[in-house]
Amino acid sequence: MKQKLIAGNWKMNGSLAANAALLGGIQHGLAQAFNGRKAQVAVCVPAAYLSQVQQITQGSGIELGSQDVSAQEQGAYTGEISCAMLKDFGVRYAIVGHSERRQYHAETDALVAAKAQRALAAGITPIVCVGETLAEREAGKTEEVVKRQLAAVIHANGHCISEIVVAYEPVWAIGTGKTATPEQAQAVHAVLRAQLKAATEHSDRVQILYGGSMNAANAAELLAQADIDGGLIGGAALKSADFLTIIAAAAR
Repeated sequence: MKQKLIAGNWKMNGSLAANAALLGGIQHGLAQAFNGRKAQVAVCVPAAYLSQVQQITQGSGIELGSQDVSAQEQGAYTGEISCAMLKDFGVRYAIVGHSERRQYHAETDALVAAKAQRALAAGITPIVCVGETLAEREAGKTEEVVKRQLAAVIHANGHCISEIVVAYEPVWAIGTGKTATPEQAQAVHAVLRAQLKAATEHSDRVQILYGGSMNAANAAELLAQADIDGGLIGGAALKSADFLTIIAAAAR
């Protein structure tokens, strides 16, 4: 049975002092309560803080992640961050295709697939985000949308698809306080699992995370679902006690 992955997405939050305090609390809690824990833990931080977080988390078992990565290898791409740069900081994971990137930066399925491909080639695990808007869910298009988004990544990456992480994040449940019921989340995860199974004989390697306002109160019930392999955590990842509670639920 594969370990569950709890990845914190700090989004555009943090400061040198706040980061140190947050990570100190998380590391203390992990050392006290989860020695030999059965869950993987990662934090995906703003690029400006990669160096700081790398230094603080070194040897702690907490993996470092970025919130985005360029589809380009290098060159005249102002503001972009390449895989090679991320590797310099020991980055293990890179979020690609987060709904906020798709919405605010007009990222297409094709671009997301290219970013995932670039990350895989560099030995960085892409956390590929898929999810529907409220209008799409109400129109009965949830399955169509998430399968289309994942299909682009499968098509671009072929047999390497078994090395990705997928995060289902219903857009209507991100930062809104609304959460898909465990049954709603499991239904979509099962669809994604079947799609991956059709694409690779190693689909059992792929962790599928839930990323729609998972928090300390609802994590245990969500993580108990058959096809939910962890969480991509937003607001709750900025509070050490809440993040530790979610990790504990994943480690059971």
